[in-house]
Amino acid sequence: MDKFVIKGGVRLNGEVTVSGAKNAVVAILPAIILSDGVCSISNVPQISDVNICIQILEHLGAKVSKLDDKYIIDATKIFKYEVPYELANRMRASYYFLGALLGKYKVAKVPRPGGCHLGDRPIDQHLHAFNVLGAHCDLVPGGDIYCKADRLVGSTIDFDLVSVGSTINAILASVRAEGTTIIENPAKEPHIVDLANFLNSMGANITGAGTDRIKVKGVSKLNGVDYSIIPDQIEAGTYMVAAAATKGDVLIKNVIPAHLEPMTLKLRNMGVHVEEFDDSVRVWVDSDTQLKSVDIKTRPYPGFPTDMQPQFAVLCTLANGDSNVTEGIWDNRFRYVDELRRMGADIKVTVKTASIKGNSKLLGAPVQACDLRAGAALILAGLVATGETSISEIQHIERGYERMDEKLRSLGANIVKKNS
Repeated sequence: MDKFVIKGGVRLNGEVTVSGAKNAVVAILPAIILSDGVCSISNVPQISDVNICIQILEHLGAKVSKLDDKYIIDATKIFKYEVPYELANRMRASYYFLGALLGKYKVAKVPRPGGCHLGDRPIDQHLHAFNVLGAHCDLVPGGDIYCKADRLVGSTIDFDLVSVGSTINAILASVRAEGTTIIENPAKEPHIVDLANFLNSMGANITGAGTDRIKVKGVSKLNGVDYSIIPDQIEAGTYMVAAAATKGDVLIKNVIPAHLEPMTLKLRNMGVHVEEFDDSVRVWVDSDTQLKSVDIKTRPYPGFPTDMQPQFAVLCTLANGDSNVTEGIWDNRFRYVDELRRMGADIKVTVKTASIKGNSKLLGAPVQACDLRAGAALILAGLVATGETSISEIQHIERGYERMDEKLRSLGANIVKKNS
């Protein structure tokens, strides 16, 4: 198994370009199933979750070719409607194939999703949306979710709680349904807006994405399209924190600054300089600046993103004073704390809040990435730690970050990928 080995203490400096958004592309690739033409998708990040999506599409019968960061996909000859367990088990977003297959072919069988273990992943809201549209769904022996419908008819889907996955699946299942679907209390994340924009570019009629109510007027046909994925706000946020933690000076390119506002606000509160441009942000910290402590609570967008919680926890260990980081989304997002303690962090977790004492002197140590964003946080800790940090289980990191070690090296970081 591969690992990252980092020698800390280097101030990051230079420019880095953000890749396409993981959370957008893993919804848009399944959505191609809904098209009646060939789709060309560019700005696709080269990450393992994308590779799994492509393998699933090919298993179902799609034809895929690749040129640099562009995929050309013909999913018009799908002849299978079942996603294999060995692929679904490796990524959480595999359940988007439920909504796409059901929306186009009125039948789908997909195993429960895998991916990072952040807590329970209930699918009741997903199944509620499908049922409202007229599908019958069962959990069959072996853990598969089987959905079938004679026809899908638009209706009102009122979610009990805000759920990104449920919102995406409701859109996928309703875009070719008969009549109009109203989605109440939807999630508002940028990748949901990107999915709606992608579908609309193919001829769908979706309004209200990013607001409290989404309206989907069903259409009978969707065309092929050329489309570019939005930049990844979490990758951008991770490099923003990397610049701040190392007291560096980094220009982060290919971003949408409005998507970064929750992170930008917290960084500025901590004494970090953030300068925004049209499609880039510059982040720097004066060498004599002492970072200030800050309290954070994760919330659905436009609140502070849960996917940036571990990275900011690392930054809080370096600040002057005590910080509290409260997790408002997942039940099990603090598993990385034990690894940071191995490096010298003073963190105590009570239920869903991590109390962090600042001014920690982090020391390099062998640590293990337990999930995607936890792995990114350990890389950040390694960048500022004294000595050498070795991070194992980096397949979690490579699910969502494209060439992270190479990008950090371009900023001056001493990080290499080695085979254990």
